[in-house]
Amino acid sequence: MKTNRMILAAAIVLVFASAWSFPQTAGTGKGGGAASAAAIRPFLGRWDLTMKAPDREYPSWLEVRLEQGKLTAQFVGRWGNARPLPKIKIKGKNITFVSPKEEEGRKDDMAFEGTLTGKELAGTTTGPDGTPWKWVGVRAPALKSTAAPKWGEPVKLFNGKDLSGWKTSKPGPPDWKVEDGNLVKPSEGPELISDRSFMDFKLHIEFNCGKEANSGVYLRGRYETQIETESAAESEVHHTGAIYGFIAPSPEQPRSPDVWQTYDITLIGRHVTVVQNGKTIIDNQEIPGITGGALSSHEELPGPLYLQGGEKGQVEFRNIVITPAK
Repeated sequence: MKTNRMILAAAIVLVFASAWSFPQTAGTGKGGGAASAAAIRPFLGRWDLTMKAPDREYPSWLEVRLEQGKLTAQFVGRWGNARPLPKIKIKGKNITFVSPKEEEGRKDDMAFEGTLTGKELAGTTTGPDGTPWKWVGVRAPALKSTAAPKWGEPVKLFNGKDLSGWKTSKPGPPDWKVEDGNLVKPSEGPELISDRSFMDFKLHIEFNCGKEANSGVYLRGRYETQIETESAAESEVHHTGAIYGFIAPSPEQPRSPDVWQTYDITLIGRHVTVVQNGKTIIDNQEIPGITGGALSSHEELPGPLYLQGGEKGQVEFRNIVITPAK
């Protein structure tokens, strides 16, 4: 995953990271005063957001915390990874927060205003052109499993011949193709999405990432397992094997362009295990929320497998087999 978010230079990232914790401000009374923890509590936790632009919907995600008396927030926008917000304020039933313009690829900050009604957040923001957008938020589900899954029969998602069982996110070139039995990602093309959707599953997939290339495997169409050979200078949560922006691979495997590699990924609820080339690099860790570019923020629902095509460089895939839970 490397889109407009990469416009933000490392120095700016550090500035925002150091500034993401702001004290909550006035809650009640003409003279103001700090909002009480009890007043803030209904806003705390993870929220699955949907931004409603005139032409489409954008999945998004917000986590609100109260840490040592300070209100902090993480946010996932239309693209990119979870990042700290420089400003968040809660007053009564109202919340405001700001996503910096550098992260949004626009000339001004993206300001959100919302109101808590029952268990739902709802509010407004503006698009890059100033068009009014609405947004809604619901509590992100815990997705806790009560018992070990029973596995069904393996499903071969790629037949090695054509794109049967898959669709692209938009028509037209550059497009995906099949060469020598391998599924080939174009440079900066559309995303490739499986027709079938899954909840809990085990996935085996093999990939070959060219030099200076980038792609990813979106689990349930929401959580990206990163594939790249050009992000060495970035954070470890942007490297191959990471759940993008949230969980770094450990131990990280050598960066290996033009070499076939394997992922064996198990996703049960929010918990993921990633095995790369036979080595466990993420061991049953919780995924907090969606990756930017997700197909939806409805985390309670099954979702498809989605291969990222919008990044630069060529990446090939083969032997894509998923074993769903019964």
